[in-house]
Formats: sequence, C-alpha cells, structure tokens
Amino acid sequence: MKAVLEKKESNKVSFTIEIPEVDFEKATQEAYIKNRSRFNIPGFRKGKVPRKIIELNYGPEFFYEEAINLILPEAYNNAVEELKLEPVDQPEVDIDEIEKGKPIVVKIEVVVKPEVNIGDYKSIEIEKIEYNVTDDNITEELKSVQEMNGRIIDVEDRAVTTGDILNIDYKGFVGEEQFQGGTAEAQELEIGSGRFIPGFEEQLVGKNKGEEVDVVVTFPEEYHAEELKGKEAIFKVKINEIKEKELPELDDEFAKDVSEFDTLEEYKNDIKEKLEKEFKEKEEVENENNLIEKVIESCEVDIPEAMIDTQLQNELSDFDYRMRTQGINLEQYLQITNSTIDSLKEQLRPMAAQRVKGDLVLEAIAKAENITVTEEDIDKELEKMADSYKQENKEKFIEDMRKGDLSFLETAITNQKVIELLKSIVKFK
Repeated sequence: MKAVLEKKESNKVSFTIEIPEVDFEKATQEAYIKNRSRFNIPGFRKGKVPRKIIELNYGPEFFYEEAINLILPEAYNNAVEELKLEPVDQPEVDIDEIEKGKPIVVKIEVVVKPEVNIGDYKSIEIEKIEYNVTDDNITEELKSVQEMNGRIIDVEDRAVTTGDILNIDYKGFVGEEQFQGGTAEAQELEIGSGRFIPGFEEQLVGKNKGEEVDVVVTFPEEYHAEELKGKEAIFKVKINEIKEKELPELDDEFAKDVSEFDTLEEYKNDIKEKLEKEFKEKEEVENENNLIEKVIESCEVDIPEAMIDTQLQNELSDFDYRMRTQGINLEQYLQITNSTIDSLKEQLRPMAAQRVKGDLVLEAIAKAENITVTEEDIDKELEKMADSYKQENKEKFIEDMRKGDLSFLETAITNQKVIELLKSIVKFK
C-alpha cells in the first residue's frame, strides 16, 4: 500500500492511500466469508451460496463496503505512520470509485497535531512568590483549633447574637400561599453563617427563646427555583433553642489537650514549623504555575477545535468526579446553580484550551531540548504509584501496569523533566 501526501494547510492534512487490487480482492473474499451465512438462495444450502452467485443476484459491488471497512483501518494507520502524522480527530474518507482490476484510491482528510512556534523561554524573568509565617498566621491556626474544641452550651438569659446556634421551626409563604420546600422543624442555624436567604438571619438577632418572628425576605433573581425568583416571602419562625459555643482558654492545659506538647509555647513553635513547610510547598506550586504560564505566553500555536473538545470532555469528567466527592452529582449541581451542561462547558472551555496549549508547548520544548524518558524513569514512577496506592506486592503491581499503555506516564514524566529544566533556566526575581 502506498501513501502520498497531497497538501497540508494549517492543521489539516490531505493524503491518498493506494490499495493494490490483489489486497482489496482478499478483503472482498473475507467480507463474503464473514457474511455468506445470511443468504438463502434457492438451490443452495444456507451459508453455502457461492460468492459469484451472490454477486450475480445483488451486484458485483455488494461486498465492497464491508471490504473497505476491513482493509482501511490498517491501511490508514500504516499511512499515518509512513507520513509521520499525528491525527487528533476522526478522518474524513472519500472513495471516488472502485473499478475491478485496478488499485483502490482512497482520499483522506484529517486534522493533525499543530506545530508550536517556541518563544524565547530562556530569557523569561518571573517575580518570585514568597510566603512568610507571621504571628497572625499562628494565631489564626490556634483559633481554628480552639473553635474545633469548643463545646456547645444552652443560652437562657439573653437574646440572640451573631455566632449563636439556633434551633428553629419555620414555614414560608408567598402571599397567602405556603410554598414547597419552605417548611422545616428543629432546623439548626448558625447566625452569621449566610446559609439562608440574605436578610433572614439578621432578623433573628435580638430575639429570645420561645419567641415567634415574622421574617420578611426577597428571593434573589438568580435563585434556583424559577417560581420564587425575585419574590417577596414571609417566614413564620419559632425560636426553640439558643446555643453558643464556649471556647477553651489558650493556655498550657489547652496545648496538652490538643497536642503532644506540654506548653502553649511549644505548641506554637510546632504550628510555625508546619506552616513554614506548608507555605514552602505553596510557594513552589505557585511559582511553578506562573513559570509555565509565562512560557506558554511566549509560544504561539493554533490549536484545533477537536483537541479542545476532547480536553473539554476530560475537564467535564474531572468536574463531575469532584462534585461526587462532595456528595452531589453533575445533574444536581446544574439544578442547584440553575445552569445547563452547555453553560458549564463554556465555563470550562478556556481552561481546556489552556491545558491543551500547555501540553503542546511542553512537548515542543522537550523535543527542542532532547528530553527523553528512560525505562529507569518509568520504573521509579511506578514504584511511587505502588507506594501511594499502598500495594503490598509492589513487583506484581509494576508488572501488571507494564502490560498496559503507559503513554500517560511517559507524558507526565516528560512534562516534569521540562518543568525542572525551565526552573533551572528561567530567572526568578
């Protein structure tokens, strides 16, 4: 089989594949054998009708389409390899005509991976991000632990203030009609949390236990329930209980209770060390992200829509997975946010385009810098994966992984090598 490149414009390539008549005849015979059991022609047992008889009854081209489907995938793959192309979408196939005794000429048009015009990434300068642990950071961390270790106590002798935790019953009305989903009993609500409709919580401040309150609010225009958008509503609220969180004193006893240290000072020092480590990791991530962003900006590439669409599906799957880890599925998220799958795709599209461009740029720099991935690199990464997945039989895990497609791992290793190289080249101010 012979492949000839006809033209290459932007990211679209046209080429022809010439399939020898003898190869096409073999594929036609294979198509006949595959389908002959379907035919029932008088004078012949089912499945035993000669190919010639079938072609006399249905036409000589009867098996051609099946033959093309059998032979074309391999011919296409061989042509792509021969012409050193990297398709990123399904090809458009055109066969003008098939004439017996002549080679079959197939015309192919397909979108391929674009070329990257690499910028002068070696002269890039980036302002270095640094985070320093302050006394306020330590105090904030202490307060967080203090909050977690607070105890809830009943309030009997005062009115509601911000921060109190109420137990309430309520019924919601629009006009004289009680609306669906606007009723609850023994509902817990922290005043100031912002969980309820704007203006709801503020109207309970200053009220007392056992008091019944008419809370008047207006639903936001972007509210998820169509029938309530922009409507004024009255909630008849009864305050059953008022509770507050009593916080422990920040002293040595507190340190003993919440940590392995005997004094508050030792505990503060430990918090500082952990925050310094956390801030250092944050610095590295943000500096690395800024570095990649600057390098991407310095390069030019015309990204095919097909590549963005493919990445967009990946982004959508990742988003769905993140939502599920938070206890809701994609359909519920769309309902809560009053959005559609199309609007979500538009929201994710710039991220998908940037991700594709980033991968293309890193790949181009890897080629320019002759960065390669060795078997040793792959083994090290597989060992890390085995450890992270807590595999008892590490050797068996690595052996099983090596039986599959590890191109994703090679790409990840290559990209990391490129990033490490860039970090050593680029100037951080």
